[in-house]
Amino acid sequence: MALTDKMEKYLAESHEDAKNIVRELCRIPAPSHHEENRAAWCEKWFRQAGGKNVYVDDALNAVCEHNVTNDNDVMVIMAHIDTVFPDLEPMPFEEKDGLFYSPGVTDDTGNLASLLVAVRYILQNDIRTTCGMVFVANSCEEGLGNLKGSRKIVETYGKRIREFVTVDGTRLERIVTGAVGSHRYEVTVRTEGGHSYAAFGNRNAIFYLSSIITALYGVKVPEDGDSKTTYNVGLISGGTSVNSIAQEATMVYEYRSTSKSCLEIMKTMFNKVLDAYRSMGISIEAKKIGDRPCTGDVNPEAHEALIAKADDTIFRILGKHGDRAYSSTDANTALGIGIPAICIGGAVGGRCHTREEWLDPESLLDGSRLILDFLTHYFAQ
Repeated sequence: MALTDKMEKYLAESHEDAKNIVRELCRIPAPSHHEENRAAWCEKWFRQAGGKNVYVDDALNAVCEHNVTNDNDVMVIMAHIDTVFPDLEPMPFEEKDGLFYSPGVTDDTGNLASLLVAVRYILQNDIRTTCGMVFVANSCEEGLGNLKGSRKIVETYGKRIREFVTVDGTRLERIVTGAVGSHRYEVTVRTEGGHSYAAFGNRNAIFYLSSIITALYGVKVPEDGDSKTTYNVGLISGGTSVNSIAQEATMVYEYRSTSKSCLEIMKTMFNKVLDAYRSMGISIEAKKIGDRPCTGDVNPEAHEALIAKADDTIFRILGKHGDRAYSSTDANTALGIGIPAICIGGAVGGRCHTREEWLDPESLLDGSRLILDFLTHYFAQ
């Protein structure tokens, strides 16, 4: 089933609404774990759109159930409301030369706007569907949010989830078909430290942390077929002053892979490096602060069928086939326990995760067309 004239008319008339969603949400701060106000905004949107069973759960997901019973299968589609930025005050928003500029304007506010507009059509027309539909404006996708929002949805609906889709990214033609898993650690080194002159010769935590980083960067990444494995130290801190031997230094380290076995090998090598320094009498604390799963045991036929639906939609709307990719998205949580899941795009933008992020607001029309066309696969005929 493709878009009808009625749907096309609705989406064209709703294009300005999609832009206004972006304008309003970009002015509501929503760092991971602090999405209360955006969740409340989305809850109100779902209710005003005609949602009958709408709530905000304890993970700060705004959830709208449609045709969900106590035991039927469900299809989940979500877009995240958190931003990668820690700001608790409103961030700047600018419209210039036909583009929108604001931190998080595309990732994921533009994608969320396209989803909300498409969902409103289904709710306002009370469309019967072949399974329950769970529409979610979810929390904690970014960074150390650790996918808390999507984990909560998977926990709530479990194996009732027939298919799982998240709307994210900066391109309309991309289909994320596999999960990049990751482990993230906060590593703290502690030594006796002291005065830089009077206690010269005492061990310096910054020196040993630097040495550990050098050792970790000497690790040869494992190989598993065409998998890709990476590592990175993204943050370091520590020390007291220029005339103090540092007593404490901390880094945030991660490794990623498309292969579960490679993740485990990286874990083993990480622990071996730390144990080697502990054997020198260095105090090291390693705290896991993030754990995102790789693709698990997903039925290949069911997964490919879901990917084909997305590809068919992209071809109908854009006249081209989708580009397949691996990434770390909210789909990781479903893929990790064997549920067919993908990530599709609903907006076009760039410079994501920078304060110069931009969105092409005209792309929201095709974004909402893609999402509504995709969802017609679940309409009861």
